[in-house]
Amino acid sequence: MWFAAAVGSALLFGLAGWWMKVSQMQGGSAVYLFLGLYCAGAAGFAANGAAEHSLLAGLADARVWLAGAVIGAGSALGNALFMKALDYGPASLTSPITNMNILLVVVLGMAAYGETLSAYELAGVLLLLAAVALISMKSGGRRKGIRPPWHLFVGLSIVLFALRNGGMKVTEELGLASSPILFVAYALSFAGFVAFAYRERIRIRPAGRIGDFVRTGPPAVPGAGTGLKWGLIAGLFSYAGLQLYAVALGTGQASIAGPIFAANSLVVAAGSILLYRERLNALQWSAFVLMFAGLVLIRL
Repeated sequence: MWFAAAVGSALLFGLAGWWMKVSQMQGGSAVYLFLGLYCAGAAGFAANGAAEHSLLAGLADARVWLAGAVIGAGSALGNALFMKALDYGPASLTSPITNMNILLVVVLGMAAYGETLSAYELAGVLLLLAAVALISMKSGGRRKGIRPPWHLFVGLSIVLFALRNGGMKVTEELGLASSPILFVAYALSFAGFVAFAYRERIRIRPAGRIGDFVRTGPPAVPGAGTGLKWGLIAGLFSYAGLQLYAVALGTGQASIAGPIFAANSLVVAAGSILLYRERLNALQWSAFVLMFAGLVLIRL
């Protein structure tokens, strides 16, 4: 079951990243994108927690709030910096590179929790990591269209996403239910982006007031409707992907489930190839072959 959950988490979370890419291509506001994403995600985790009767009990536990705050910070700030990185470099490079944070989760599982890998599993993990690396390579090893701030934003994104993914592993080992923690993480992130959205409204309409925001709804921010629409859709896929990732962590090994989850960047790459006609070189195409080979070896 854990293998299917891990593969499903990569596919669904990758689709969440794809809708974020679509929003950016259509000129959607990044603030409203995340406003919709964290709203839909929080609703999904709340419903899931209520269905499994873990929500209320979890919210009474201080550890859940602490873990949710850390994971939420990693998710919200990591996503915000990821979108900033897209302003300075190509998505086909940025997404796979930021997913290399999963190496820290692999090290955490093996060093802190004594996870071991068979020869087949180790080979599969290495192939998956190689696939993530290859998809980011350009012809001749050149990185085109990258401006200096890109490296800073990508580096910070890697650290913050490691907080999210590693934090989920830690909470699983502590025996804490994932739904309440992820609900807190997404709810706090949503509250943060509400504040950002209000600040953006004030920037555009200096005379605006909080009461006006409540009565009139989203302000006339360029791309607000587009960002909010795709954000709500991305939030549903983000919820489903992280929920399955939590299942995979709880029933499998982080050192295996993590690299499978990291393959979600290949979904964004595949969508870019099919719909936006992005071209890949031979090394990047081989990444897809390595991904499937790695999954087969892990399953043996």
